[in-house]
Amino acid sequence: MGKQTTGILKTKAEKLYNMYPTEFTEDFDKNKGVLNSTGLFEYSKSDRNIVAGFITRFVQQQKKKED
Repeated sequence: MGKQTTGILKTKAEKLYNMYPTEFTEDFDKNKGVLNSTGLFEYSKSDRNIVAGFITRFVQQQKKKED
C-alpha cells in the first residue's frame, strides 16, 4: 500500500473530530495520544502525526470562531 494523500487524511481528521469533539484539545501531543490509546487511527506513525496536526489546527480554528 502507498502513502495516504493529505486530502484523504484531512477528511479523516475532520470526521474523527466531528465524531469525538470532546476528546481532542489544542495540544498536539494529547491528540496524538488520543489517536493511539483509542485505536481510532490505525495507519503509520507519520500519517497519525499528520492527522493529529490537522485536528489540532481544526480545534484552534473552532476556538477562534467562538471568541
